[in-house]
Amino acid sequence: MKPSFLFLAPGFEEVEALTVVDVMRRAGMDIKTVSITPDIMVTGAHGIAVKADQLFTDVKFDEVEWLILPGGLPGSDNLAAYAPLSTLLKSHAAAGGKIAAICAAPAVVLGSLGLLDGREATGYPGTQSSVEKAVWRDTPVVALDTLVTGNGPASALRFALAIVANSMGENIAQTIGSGMLFYPRSMNFYF
Repeated sequence: MKPSFLFLAPGFEEVEALTVVDVMRRAGMDIKTVSITPDIMVTGAHGIAVKADQLFTDVKFDEVEWLILPGGLPGSDNLAAYAPLSTLLKSHAAAGGKIAAICAAPAVVLGSLGLLDGREATGYPGTQSSVEKAVWRDTPVVALDTLVTGNGPASALRFALAIVANSMGENIAQTIGSGMLFYPRSMNFYF
């Protein structure tokens, strides 16, 4: 299985980042956290410092399954301002690669790059107004073939399970979710 990368910037939403990493690792997926700063320690929006697995400048992004963006402010703004990440996201999307973003990140990062143009997505309420070319849905998660978006911290588990379902199948996602005592009315992540 190809590795996936979740990007940490100062002010990231801790629940969104760590839930995704936890769930993907429970599923046996290769997921690494990557600091976009020169420091391996990155402090989130609520003062929680997290040690990233790698620095952006040290990673070779040759073989990638997912590029994942947690939200939070100013985390999403910091991700959007980091030019090497923007370049990576655009080239990964152009090659049909998988991208996931939650909370403010769909609008602030992906929307600003034009990566949501004409596509269905969700995000934190109020952020959508800055991206007119996306087809916004008022739902916790929108999961497409190569794009998964979530609307905020309360949807972090469902968002993470949608990524697992996309890569490993809904049965694995259901097994992981059940093991975490998550019993939604439906595990259908494709809205």
